[in-house]
Amino acid sequence: MHELVAWLREHEPDSVDKAVQALRCFEPFGEDGAEYAFATRFAPTTCEQAVVDLLQHLCADRGRRAPAGDPEAHFSAEMNAGVVADAERYYRAMVGGSAQSWNVRDVHMADTLDRLLEHTGGRAVVGEHNTHIGDARATDMAAGGMVNVGQLLRERHGTDDVVLVGLGAHSGGVIAATAWGEQMQEMPVPEARAGSLEALLHAEVGHDALLVWPAAGPRPAELDRSLDHRAIGVVYRPERERWGNYVPTVLGERYDAFLWFESTRPLRPLHLERSDAHVPPLAHAV
Repeated sequence: MHELVAWLREHEPDSVDKAVQALRCFEPFGEDGAEYAFATRFAPTTCEQAVVDLLQHLCADRGRRAPAGDPEAHFSAEMNAGVVADAERYYRAMVGGSAQSWNVRDVHMADTLDRLLEHTGGRAVVGEHNTHIGDARATDMAAGGMVNVGQLLRERHGTDDVVLVGLGAHSGGVIAATAWGEQMQEMPVPEARAGSLEALLHAEVGHDALLVWPAAGPRPAELDRSLDHRAIGVVYRPERERWGNYVPTVLGERYDAFLWFESTRPLRPLHLERSDAHVPPLAHAV
C-alpha cells in the first residue's frame, strides 16, 4: 500500500486522494492482517470494493496508451495494487478455516507469474515448495478442494509448456521454523519412514539423481502408485515424522521430473531479518 501511494504521488498526483481514501479503510487495523480478518467476521462491510475500484482505476486504459514515465515503475504499481486486493481476499477467507484461503494464495501466485510473463514476453523458472509446485490433483489436496500453482499452470498453459520438478531427500537437514512468524533455524531431517516414496528411492536408487520419465508409454509401476511423500515447508516439525509430515502422492502425475538427494544440508542465509520487522503506518507514509 505504501509503495502504491508513493508511486501515485510521483506519477499521478491527481489520483493520490482516491488511493489514500481507499487504503485508509484498513487503518483501524494497523499493520495486522489477522485483526482485519477477524473484524470482517463480525462486521458486514469490508475494504474489498474500495481496493478493487482502486485497482481498476490504476489499470484503466492499459494497452491502449503508453504508461507515463517509467513503464517498469507503472507495472510495479499495478502489481502492488493487485497484492492489496488479493491480500484483502486472503485475510477475509482465512477466518473461515477452509481451503479457500490456500486457494487465494496460490491463484495469486499463478496470476503474478502470468502478469510477469506477459510483461516480459519471456520464460520463467520458479522455485517453490513441493506443495505449491507439484500438481495438487495427484495428492489428497484435491479431495479437500485445494488447487496449487503447478495445477493452475498446467491448466492455463498446457503440459507441453510447463515442467514441474519435485525435490526430495532421505535424511539430512533444512532451514525452517516451528510456526508461522517464528525465526528460521536449522533442523534435522530424520531418515524417511518405512513405506514412503523417500524410503523407496533410498532403497532402489541409493545415490543423488535426477529422475525423468515419459508422460506416456511404459514406465515403472511405482510412478503410478500413491505413496507417502514428505512435505517440508516454511513450518516443519521433525518430531511429527512418525504420524505427520507426509502427503499421499502419485509421483508420475504430480511432477514431470524429480531431484533426489540421499542427504541434504541446511542453507546458510546471507543475512537474517527480524520476523517482527515493522512498517510505518499509512498515515505516516502519506
